[in-house]
Amino acid sequence: MIRRTMRSGVFAAVAALAMVPTLAFAHSGPHPAPGRVATPNGVDLNVRSGPSTAYRVVGTLRDGSVQSLRCKTNGSSVHGNERWYKLPHHRGYVSAHYVHAFRAVPWCRILGS
Repeated sequence: MIRRTMRSGVFAAVAALAMVPTLAFAHSGPHPAPGRVATPNGVDLNVRSGPSTAYRVVGTLRDGSVQSLRCKTNGSSVHGNERWYKLPHHRGYVSAHYVHAFRAVPWCRILGS
């Protein structure tokens, strides 16, 4: 009798869970790789609107901060390094010369190609 009640209870619980909608989260691209900002003399790092020092400054990052890196691209050279990292959520670009990526960062996709 106890075994039958337990089976009925388990069956009822499974049936109830089957009726609950499943949560799903969509992501529009690869998960960002983390990177640590390392600037000379502890100054803030400029975040620019594009991958070049010719683009306007749209923000700053603190030395030693850990940031998400969406993708990498080439741009103007900063101390011999032409690589730039795009930050997620349209925040801008930072020179790779000042950032240490903890894992591989994918290349940015060019729209229209």
